[in-house]
Amino acid sequence: MTKPVLADALTAPRFDFVSERAGRIAYYVDAGGEGRPLVLVHSINAAPSSFEMRPLFEQYRGQRPVYSLDLPGFGHSERGARPYTPDLYANALADFLRQVVQQPADVLALSLSAEFAARAALATPGQVASLVVISPTGFSLRPVPSMRSARITHKALTIPLVSQGLYDLVASRPSIRYFLGRSFVGDVPAEVIDYAHATSHQPGARHAPLTFLSMQLFTPNATDRLYGKLTDLPVLAIADRDPYITFERLDDFVARHPNWQRIRLAPNLGLPHWERLPETVATLDRFWSTPPAG
Repeated sequence: MTKPVLADALTAPRFDFVSERAGRIAYYVDAGGEGRPLVLVHSINAAPSSFEMRPLFEQYRGQRPVYSLDLPGFGHSERGARPYTPDLYANALADFLRQVVQQPADVLALSLSAEFAARAALATPGQVASLVVISPTGFSLRPVPSMRSARITHKALTIPLVSQGLYDLVASRPSIRYFLGRSFVGDVPAEVIDYAHATSHQPGARHAPLTFLSMQLFTPNATDRLYGKLTDLPVLAIADRDPYITFERLDDFVARHPNWQRIRLAPNLGLPHWERLPETVATLDRFWSTPPAG
């Protein structure tokens, strides 16, 4: 069966750049505004893309330069059958900041991509002026599976003649509607389901999500190994509740790191920029206009 052509996630110019370490990366940009660039980074799941960041892209376009990239394995970016690792994603973002943005930027990352953004900030001193993480992973008391266990799981998930059928179940429209429904307090916009279904049915779409499902993309003890090392830039965590991750360690972490702050925009289930956009924008604008602590 011929796969449908994937429409653009955003009504903005789309370009490609080639990362030596991460391959061809697609990104959207609206450079009509002035001031510090904003870089938006979608989450990782079975069907993510820049569409997840659409409310924020539309909010800030024209006010400031705003970018949104499709991470490797998703959207319009390269989706080959290759190893997908935390370093691959961090390198993609780091290369994007250096090669495309080319100046200090405010970075906003969703869920697991918060860990990749932290890695990229550590790898590119001076390129990240501030970091916002929405429903960030890495603050749960539940430990991440060992890499050995994750590799075994991935091997099982990618058995030939099985992996595509398994992925097709995960990426079916009923499955997408169910899992997205858990992330919305209210009804899921039909356009969100439609685009998630379309992007998850492109050639090579299963490779990165199956790696994600194996848990190989999570960093053990990310709190100390990643977030705790971000001492030279202001960080805002927007986290209330999330059906897939928990934040038991976040408040104590913030209390020990004066450059961090946490805001709850209740009620939300991980996507406040879709359901509580005015409150999210007010929180972001206040954060970006406040001098760093210390």
